[in-house]
Amino acid sequence: MFLRLADQHRKFVQDLVMNLQALAIVLEKRGYLASCYTCGGQMNSASFMVSLADSHLIRFLVSDYGITWTEMRDDRELMKLEGAEAISQLQELANLVKYQIQPSEAVPTAAQRV
Repeated sequence: MFLRLADQHRKFVQDLVMNLQALAIVLEKRGYLASCYTCGGQMNSASFMVSLADSHLIRFLVSDYGITWTEMRDDRELMKLEGAEAISQLQELANLVKYQIQPSEAVPTAAQRV
């Protein structure tokens, strides 16, 4: 049972990494500064970053050790989420692409709504 769960987790992380890479490409094409870096060809970790506005940065990290969403403004951490909450926040960012919202029209992120 545990070997099966470990394999499912690896596949989940790989799928998430591939989606982050695609999101970074689409965001760049829409005018955002975005990047997604992976280590090696295993696709078992990634560092995704996007600049939503001047001094407003989102960093999403995924690895076998966990998943985190960090939102920063002026080099100060505004919000840090982990696990399912981090993935939910990533969906909100993906909606920017889905609904073709330009950077200047960006929907406020969770930290801006608080």
